[in-house]
Amino acid sequence: MAAQPSICDFGWKAIDAELIGVDGKQHRIFDHKRENGLLVAFICNHCPYVKAMIERLVRDAAELAELGIGTVAISSNDAERFPDDSFERMQDFARQHDFPFPYLYDEDQSVARAYGAVCTPDFFGFNGDLGLQYRGRIDASRKVVAPEGTARDLFDAMRQVAETGKGPAEQIPSIGCSIKWKETV
Repeated sequence: MAAQPSICDFGWKAIDAELIGVDGKQHRIFDHKRENGLLVAFICNHCPYVKAMIERLVRDAAELAELGIGTVAISSNDAERFPDDSFERMQDFARQHDFPFPYLYDEDQSVARAYGAVCTPDFFGFNGDLGLQYRGRIDASRKVVAPEGTARDLFDAMRQVAETGKGPAEQIPSIGCSIKWKETV
């Protein structure tokens, strides 16, 4: 089922956490912030929306690094009910796509809950002061690979954040598979 996050809550402060990465090391989210900001992307391995855009996220993250913006990706899905999102499969997915950023595992889902993440992909773009400036889509492509010339909503917004500290006033929310929450008793 497709889910869509709420619009950007400008200035909302990023939340730090320590999570294990697919490299087997512990990572603090804030350690990956650069001088002009931080992009936190909630993704997973099996979602068709993520699969369709992952190469663009890898490209955008590499180009954003040149603009002084760091990136982390986080998977929060319930891997017991969705084994394609297991830690081992995360490692394979990151290798397959040559991630230039840490891919972190939010096993207890506390980080996704703290951020209010609702879908994969769900992007949170922060400025150098770690105030939220972008909560939108990567582009208009949805579940298909974007054709050449498709506007790069995420990249353009984060470039604006790098240059001005502020995101665009008009943003189109991301859409994707709902986060697969663990069943609570």
